[in-house]
Amino acid sequence: MSGISGECDSAWEAVRARFEENFAEGDLGASVCVIQGDERVVDLWGGYRDIAGTRPWERDTLVNVWSTTKMMAALSVLRLHDQGHLSVDDPVARFWPEFGAHGKDSVLVRHVLSHTAGVPGYEIPITEEEMYDTPLCVARLAAQAPWWEPGTASGYHSSTQGPLLGEIVRRVDGRSLGTYFRDEIANPLEADFHIGTPEEVFPRVAEMRTDEIDVSLAKGDSIGARISRGEPSHATMVNTDRWRRFEQPASNGHGNARSVATVVSCLARGGVVNGHQVISKATLERSFEVQADGVDLVLGLHAKFGIGFGMPCKGMPMGVNDRTLFWAGWGGSFAVVDVENQMTVVYVMNRMQDGTVGGLRSARVIFAAHAAAAALRGE
Repeated sequence: MSGISGECDSAWEAVRARFEENFAEGDLGASVCVIQGDERVVDLWGGYRDIAGTRPWERDTLVNVWSTTKMMAALSVLRLHDQGHLSVDDPVARFWPEFGAHGKDSVLVRHVLSHTAGVPGYEIPITEEEMYDTPLCVARLAAQAPWWEPGTASGYHSSTQGPLLGEIVRRVDGRSLGTYFRDEIANPLEADFHIGTPEEVFPRVAEMRTDEIDVSLAKGDSIGARISRGEPSHATMVNTDRWRRFEQPASNGHGNARSVATVVSCLARGGVVNGHQVISKATLERSFEVQADGVDLVLGLHAKFGIGFGMPCKGMPMGVNDRTLFWAGWGGSFAVVDVENQMTVVYVMNRMQDGTVGGLRSARVIFAAHAAAAALRGE
């Protein structure tokens, strides 16, 4: 295999060891980054960026991180909240009147951010060609009735959160969410992360290996089955230029562990990274306001959502304390921010394995980082 490169502080060698074990167990290509306080203590990458295993994963290799992208989308909307362009307590229909149809006038911005809006899928199925037509998608979502009473329970909006948040941003700011994120967050932080990836960086994008995941349509009348029947699988599109170029703020952000960690570490640093205030401390605190805490109607497991991010619970025990915010991507990527201890851990990869939210490889890396941090604190 292509060797491990990068830097790792000696106190964090357990993270390197776990990262290497992932490759010994068959990982293809990946990167991991840990930021403690204001210091990047782990920045490693290795393996290959192509399925054939001929092109080494480089320092600047990018990869589709799937739903880890949702953390970037959430930060964009929270920044708009700070700027006074919207409030997370506003009805979505205030900015997007058409969305208020069929009782959705009660849906608040924070409901969309916490997967409690009741619009997790398309009532009228969309084709692959229609999926790339964002105006059509948002019109379909605006016209349909909620699948449950908004605000009463979470049901993971795996795909629809992207066009929903994207349309909110467009209505209040005029820019697309990807452009807003680039101008307001990525560029000021010098973070190599893209929602709508420019063609000039395509040569640096890793291929995704998708042959180990189940992309068959779910059966029955469950909400998850309705979602899967309503939209084509993104796994068949992920290695195409069209997908990379597209803006899907829920699932097609392209970056690496370093760039993801740089951005989401604002949550561990009082909202500020390298002198740039991404969000205020007050808005950061609002992220911890619990919006849902119970069995998710789509995931089928216990999930706990604040405003914009997941929080630790028995179904997703990804933190060592309640002051942790996180989310993950289909097939394995994960980003965890321990706000209390000012630690950010991110793992991204290109070999997908079954798991809607993260996976075993990322969990092992995250737990190794938690253990190293605890040892440094003398715990």
